[in-house]
Amino acid sequence: MWKGILLVLLGACSFGILSSIVKLGYQQGFTLGELCSLQAGYGMVALWLIHWISGAATYGLTSKDARTCFILGSSTGLVSITYYQSVQYIPASIGIILLMQFTWMSMLAEWLIYKKKPTPTQWVAVALILAGTCLAGGLISNGPAEINLAGIGFGLLAAFFYTIFIVVSGRIGRSLTPVLKSAWIVTGAFVIITLIFPPVYLFNGRFTETSLWIWGLPLALFGTVLPPFLFSKGMPQTGVSLGAILSAAELPVATIAAMVLLHEKITVVQVAGVIVILGAIVMANLRKKLS
Repeated sequence: MWKGILLVLLGACSFGILSSIVKLGYQQGFTLGELCSLQAGYGMVALWLIHWISGAATYGLTSKDARTCFILGSSTGLVSITYYQSVQYIPASIGIILLMQFTWMSMLAEWLIYKKKPTPTQWVAVALILAGTCLAGGLISNGPAEINLAGIGFGLLAAFFYTIFIVVSGRIGRSLTPVLKSAWIVTGAFVIITLIFPPVYLFNGRFTETSLWIWGLPLALFGTVLPPFLFSKGMPQTGVSLGAILSAAELPVATIAAMVLLHEKITVVQVAGVIVILGAIVMANLRKKLS
């Protein structure tokens, strides 16, 4: 179990530093479309290489599991686009808090779609998550006048698309290996991103004449290659409930990364909000584990 705990924590930490890397890329003059496209493109190539090196069987789009994973990839592509768009308007430490709203959105989605009614403990957790979001997002300390509505909107939209992925992904692609499943999902993400942001950087000199090609490496490594591999290896050893608790480490890691890499100012009230959100996630999942 301790090996599984370490793997899941590392996966969560990988996700946590993404928003700070993206904001650093913006500071270098790169665009949303370029960064999203490189992350998905590099990740797609890496995952297919890992799959082929492993020698496992490949399922084409004639396979229902491969086809559904490919289609599901559009939701992950839209997560990247909306999440990275949000951090153009708001601090990275706030962007991750908005993305974490998938925790209660997925609960409501399962209630509406699969008729899994939330327990009283889960309702309390939702209330705490929303209260913690108000604290951590600066709504109370800064006031509504200083809240960027575009950033908030894109952040919540990212949480919505991530909810689709979370709710659906565990129920499809069961005949595929974790790497092959991830490869098809990221391929679908790359296709939707390419349709929205054609990769003109490949032809206008941006890719070869600037450092743009370098930025795709950390984004793909920490966003599309390491997390699926680490979670697929670690989750079976920790169990879903403990894994969900450990995955919440993404939130404090993102906050710390924003402080260290971007020099964002984090107030005591915001830290308190993060602690409230983490406590709510732990409470909801510990209840599941004990029941």
